[in-house]
Amino acid sequence: MLYSVHKQQSDTDTYKNAHISAVELHAPGGRPRGGRISINTDRFVINGRKRLAGTVAVSGAKNAAEAVICAASAADGVCVIENLPRIEDVGVLAGALESLGAVCRFRDGHTLEIDSTGIHSCVVDYEQARSVRTSYYLWGTLLHRFGRAVVPMPGGCNLGVRPIDQHIKGFEAMGAKVVLDHGDVTVTADKLTGAHIYLDVVSVGATINIMIAAACAKGTTVIENAAKEPHVVDTANFLNMMGAKIKGAGTNSVRVTGVERLRGVDYMIIPDQIETGTYMIAAAITGGDVSVSNIIPKHMDSLSAKLIEMNCTVEDGDDYIRVRRDGELRSANVKTMVYPGFPTDLQPQMTALLSLANGPSIVTETIYDSRFRYIGELRRMGCQITVEGRAAVVEGVKELSGAEVSAVDLRAGAALIVAGLAAKGRTEVRNIWHVDRGYEEIEKKLGALGASINRLPQAAVCV
Repeated sequence: MLYSVHKQQSDTDTYKNAHISAVELHAPGGRPRGGRISINTDRFVINGRKRLAGTVAVSGAKNAAEAVICAASAADGVCVIENLPRIEDVGVLAGALESLGAVCRFRDGHTLEIDSTGIHSCVVDYEQARSVRTSYYLWGTLLHRFGRAVVPMPGGCNLGVRPIDQHIKGFEAMGAKVVLDHGDVTVTADKLTGAHIYLDVVSVGATINIMIAAACAKGTTVIENAAKEPHVVDTANFLNMMGAKIKGAGTNSVRVTGVERLRGVDYMIIPDQIETGTYMIAAAITGGDVSVSNIIPKHMDSLSAKLIEMNCTVEDGDDYIRVRRDGELRSANVKTMVYPGFPTDLQPQMTALLSLANGPSIVTETIYDSRFRYIGELRRMGCQITVEGRAAVVEGVKELSGAEVSAVDLRAGAALIVAGLAAKGRTEVRNIWHVDRGYEEIEKKLGALGASINRLPQAAVCV
């Protein structure tokens, strides 16, 4: 039996704990409901110092899912996307497509059918896009349909300035006109044409956005200094299955030869690299023995190397990684980089781990200028961390203490959970709607490994 996005969410509680759910954003049929949104005030309560052990399966990749859902709106037919994570952002994007005229139906909690043939609008509603940064991937697909796309500026976590200048550079090079006005980005073009585009900085979002737009542009587009992240490759693979002609994804140079149309296909999303890393770090911080399954071990090379440096044992299998720690943690220096470097989305969790290492560590953040906003919350738990510009000096301590803390963004929330798992006493993590945006039932997965973590519900409030 098929369920519409609205029925699936209300009848099966797929997005029960979402910060902004498609149910609240839309009435049946995709009509806006006056802009009121529901904010989840649930919290996690963690009783720490429980050693994690066992096996945990990783869900589909959040970042790949968002790009693929948007790219599916370019299909002349029906796309079926499997292995989607049951997270709030997936529901929001499905709701955004429905508001444009697509029909989105969940076959189950992890499989979404998207029929984009009925899309009739090129304007993405502000309430639809404000909580999801990747709604800008709709620019290219709407341009091909209407010659015009109006999408609000990117939302998502507040990690500092999220420039879209490289996106704009790519679209203008392909012949589009881009206007920013009152928070909306309007892109117009009679027909996009291929171009040679050199990205001034490596940008995952711009690389994916240009690939999607170039898939049906006239001629050939070359993207130089392209991002190489796994979800860039996954999006390219999806587009190629739809009939696109993309070569070089995963390298510095991506070549896209435009085609007339893209067809509907069935596709399975790759495993989530960041969820994988979070459970690997959770195993390390609790002195545990955890196998993280349903993953691509190669994606975790940078983290695995650091965990080994810190005195953990890391064992790779075909589709799993086992992390064990018996001795004390050694300090290490970490610098976030574009893939295959250390991911910025694992930096907060890694900082929590380094807080219990023997000796000082330095964490350097090169991607986002406001990524360290969570440091004050870790200090409440006894972490000794000082921030100087884009570097944090972490002095290892003997133990952390439970405290009431608040997640300031998605990965910060994960870091506080990781710290709480190792802390003495009770930790209460508030604002966990951030965590729900990117982790599928994290409390259940950690609980199955032996953690004492519970979700305490509170009534939602409307704003």
